[in-house]
Amino acid sequence: MNEIKNTSDVREFRLGNLVIKNGLFLAPMEDVSDYPFRMICRELGADVVYSEFISSEALIREAQKAFLKMTIRPGEHPMAIQIYGNRTEAMVEAAKIAEDKGPDFIDINFGCPVKKIALKGAGAGLLRDIPKMIEISAAVARAVSLPVTAKTRLGWDSDTIQIVDIARQLQDVGIEALAVHARTRAQGYKGQAEWDWIQKAVEAVNIPVIGNGDVTEPQHAAEMFARTGCAAVMIGRGAIHNPWIFRHSKQFIETGTVAEPPALSERLEFLKKHYLYNMEYKGEKLGVIEMRKHLSGYLRGLPHIAKFRLELMPFDRHEPIFERLDTLNISSNYKETVETYREITARAAELTCKNGA
Repeated sequence: MNEIKNTSDVREFRLGNLVIKNGLFLAPMEDVSDYPFRMICRELGADVVYSEFISSEALIREAQKAFLKMTIRPGEHPMAIQIYGNRTEAMVEAAKIAEDKGPDFIDINFGCPVKKIALKGAGAGLLRDIPKMIEISAAVARAVSLPVTAKTRLGWDSDTIQIVDIARQLQDVGIEALAVHARTRAQGYKGQAEWDWIQKAVEAVNIPVIGNGDVTEPQHAAEMFARTGCAAVMIGRGAIHNPWIFRHSKQFIETGTVAEPPALSERLEFLKKHYLYNMEYKGEKLGVIEMRKHLSGYLRGLPHIAKFRLELMPFDRHEPIFERLDTLNISSNYKETVETYREITARAAELTCKNGA
C-alpha cells in the first residue's frame, strides 16, 4: 500500500520508488506536453510530467509517431507514459512496450472527452462502461512491474457521477494513484470544476488522489490542497501559456506571497530554450514552425506584440528569430520597452532586409 502523509504544511506520498512532497504535476495534453514543453516545465518547478496520451492500437502497430511520443530524456524524470484504448489485450501490450522505454510509472487515460476518442469507447468513453474500465486497469496492473496510475473524470454526465465508486474499484484492482479532473465528460472544459468530488474521492480511498481542474493561478494550487486534501495537484491548461505557474505556486504554498511576473529577460531566455528543445526533438524547420503556438504566451503583455509575432511567422530557421528577440531584450522593464518600441521595429525591419525575408 502506498503511504500518504498529510500535515498542515506537507502532503507526501510514495509511488513506487518516488517520494513526492506537495507535488505539482504537469497534466498530459495532446500536442502540448511533448518533450520540449515538459523540459521547460521541469526547469520551472514541475515535480512530475506526463507524455502526451498515446494510442495503444498505434503502439502495437509500431506507428512511428506513437513511439516518438515516448521519447524520454534524463532530465525529465519523474515521468509517466500515458496510454489509452478500449481493448484490454491492446492496452496490456502497449503498457509492456511503454515500460521498456523507462518511465517511472504507466498512466491510463480514462478522461479524454474528445469525441473521436470518447465516442469510440476509449478515454472518457469508458465512463459508460465501468466494468471494462476496471478490467483494463486490472490487466495492465498485472502485466507490468512499474506502478500503474489512472486519470479520469467525475462521470459521463451530471446524472452519472460515480467517481467515489470508481476510485474504490480502481484501488482494489491495483491502481496506485488516481488523478481526478473534477468535471464530467459532458462538460468538456466548460463550467466550473467541482472540487468537492475530489475531496470525496480522497476520503474514500487509501491511494493518493491527484486533484485536477481550474488551477490557473498559484493561489488555486494552494486552495486545492487545502480544500480537498489531495496528495498532489495537476496543472494543465493553466501551464500552457505560463509554465512559471509551477514555480510561483510553490512560492505561494511555502510563503503565502504572490510572485512578480517573470522579467522579460527571463521570458526570452526560456523562449529560446524552448526553441532549442523543439529543434532537437523535431528538427529545425518543423521545430521552429511549431513554436509559433507558444509565442503569445511567452511575449504576453508586451506592447504591439501582435505585430511583432507576425514578423516572426515567415521564418523556419531560428537565427533570424533569435536576432529579433534580442532586440526586445534591450530592457527587461516593460515601460522602457514601450518607449523604445519604434527603435525595435525599425531594427527588425533592417534585419528583414539583411536576411532576405
